[in-house]
Amino acid sequence: MTNLHTSGAVTGTEDRSRPRAALPALCATQITSWGIVYYAFPVLNSRITASTGWSTTATTGAFSAALVVSALAGIPVGRILDRRGPRAVMTTGSLLGVAAVLAIAHAPNLPVFTAAWLLAGLSMAATFYQPAFAALTRWWGEDRVRAITVVTLAGGLASTAFAPLTASLAEHLSWRATYTVLALILALVTVPAHALALRAPWPPPPPHPTQQSSGSGVVSRSRPFLLLAAALTLNGFAMYAVVIALVPLLTERGASPTAAAWALGLGGAGQTLGRTLYATVARRTGVTTRTVTLIAAGGASTAALAVVPGPDPLLVLLAVAAGMVRGNLTLLQATAVTDRWGATHYGRLSGLLAAPVTTASAVAPFAGAALAGQLGGYPALFVLLASISVGASVVAAASTQR
Repeated sequence: MTNLHTSGAVTGTEDRSRPRAALPALCATQITSWGIVYYAFPVLNSRITASTGWSTTATTGAFSAALVVSALAGIPVGRILDRRGPRAVMTTGSLLGVAAVLAIAHAPNLPVFTAAWLLAGLSMAATFYQPAFAALTRWWGEDRVRAITVVTLAGGLASTAFAPLTASLAEHLSWRATYTVLALILALVTVPAHALALRAPWPPPPPHPTQQSSGSGVVSRSRPFLLLAAALTLNGFAMYAVVIALVPLLTERGASPTAAAWALGLGGAGQTLGRTLYATVARRTGVTTRTVTLIAAGGASTAALAVVPGPDPLLVLLAVAAGMVRGNLTLLQATAVTDRWGATHYGRLSGLLAAPVTTASAVAPFAGAALAGQLGGYPALFVLLASISVGASVVAAASTQR
């Protein structure tokens, strides 16, 4: 088969093999899946603990365990994606998500609640960004950055859409009834979208000019891959800890809870803005330079938040800048495998790369709060997190392929 992906143009063959409904469908399912399976929990958690008497630590621990399960399950899910494509994986994941949310809603005790979240972790692995990115990488080829950017822009609206919807439902319904309604929405949107819109043939991956003979096992054991995984994991820990710790940092500095919440929300808007700029950044930088620069920029924004005491508008501006960097880092990780090793084993390699990063993101909220207490406050925590990001950029610089 001839190479279907030519720079600057898309051939007629590729147009026929690419499912036209996939991109809008994945935008809709990412908003819905993230909004219900992920973002509804922080909105409802206080109501869950108040109603059941379960501790916040226990319920948050169940949610974090789901993220760990998602990280571990992402590796075998990636292998299936490479061989069979996204339709069966994402449709099954949607069904699991509906079952998990219903089980969460009707859990009679904490062990069942925790088990339901573990099931939700499997659903996350099969429906969140990684399988969507695998589908777009194979189907869109050279145009993958544009397609992935569109999906992440949509995914960034998940909290904007579903946090207020969840809060509104919870004002009129119990948390259990709210989750039941959300499960119905999840079923109506994601199951048919994945089953019907992802039916196109799964094309063979184009050969990568520098890695045609390298199997996924060879790549995953290579020094560049291991160093890149270490860099992204360190940076992921720092970035997720910053997001969770931003509100307490600002309130510790004297900002009102409302101002701190606005800073966090506008940081999310900055994340969406940053993603619109990634294609330009990618065209103008090499892969290693881009990786080092973005990770270092994240460290610089964290350091600025650590040392700048105010006023509030300046802190909000810094939060937006930090969000812009995070938006670019999401796309950096999504394209890291293809930019270096091609699309042949994208599913498995991206799963291996994402597993430690996702685990670090699950640990970061607890570790950040504990470290802040040990270090004497959140400004000192942000100094430490900035140092971790700088270290991650050094490791990324050493990940260059030779």
